[in-house]
Amino acid sequence: MIDSLQSLIAQTGNRLGLRWWTPEPPEARPLRPTPRGDGARQSLIGSLNCIHPNLLQVIGQAELHYLDALGPTAFRETLDKLFAERPAAILFSDAIEPPPEFWRAAERCGVPLLGSGLSDEELINHLRYFLTHALAERETVHGVFIEVLGMGVLLIGDAAIGKSELALDLITRGHRLVADDAPRFARIAPETLEGTCPEMLRDFLEVRGLGILNIRSMFGEGAILRAKPLNLVIDLQPLEPQRMTSIDRLTGSLSTMTIVDVAVPCVTMPVAPGRNLAILVEAAVRHQMLRVRGYDAGIDFIDRQARALGIEHPDPPMPRR
Repeated sequence: MIDSLQSLIAQTGNRLGLRWWTPEPPEARPLRPTPRGDGARQSLIGSLNCIHPNLLQVIGQAELHYLDALGPTAFRETLDKLFAERPAAILFSDAIEPPPEFWRAAERCGVPLLGSGLSDEELINHLRYFLTHALAERETVHGVFIEVLGMGVLLIGDAAIGKSELALDLITRGHRLVADDAPRFARIAPETLEGTCPEMLRDFLEVRGLGILNIRSMFGEGAILRAKPLNLVIDLQPLEPQRMTSIDRLTGSLSTMTIVDVAVPCVTMPVAPGRNLAILVEAAVRHQMLRVRGYDAGIDFIDRQARALGIEHPDPPMPRR
């Protein structure tokens, strides 16, 4: 788990060649961005920026040349502003050794200095990707998460409704399991959720009457996927006449489900004996793909019907004067 600067260095230090220039702080330094006074959200990491300070400020060759070109007064003011924001750390890329002024300011303000042999662009890209996933907001949802036709589909519904049996049917049709029972979703972008499986549950699927199945052992590596963006939720519901009458027969039961403040398309799918749910799920996924591309069959049908009515009942001719 990444929750401090020290844990970040422990997990990525060897891979990115990170080293402590100043002594490692005895107390954990949090890596959670804090809201700024102007309402803007603090960035995790980026090149030296004193206007919108980053939590981790990176100084490379370009930044060092810029600072060297400043006059003594401007250099001192820039340095004071940089350290006054109390970043979690200042990282020097390109194997740069911090100038003496940085050592003195770091000791005075208690801000750690670190270094890496990577270029500033490489260092920022690696750490931004790592931190975005490590610090993402997360939520666990009860259901089965599976990849169908390239889309991440979450199957939800009451206990014993048949989620695992449906997932097993889909797996035998060539689709891939991500997580059973407790998929975990992380918000890795403003409108993007990525689903993964807790380590203890990986590869396993519980099917009533059969017990715990190891999908990887039964169907091979190709039947398992470690992570997948969530694109569609399918809510399995018992077939109740009163509920079914409320579903629009043209547009279906499309709604949304909110997970970690992200609205995900959700389709309510009636469950009843004799219904081939695997085929219906595949059809729902294909239908959603068309919606994403801008096509909706219900709207197309309504437009076609309106055009047909217009032909059968043309406007009456205007009276002659």
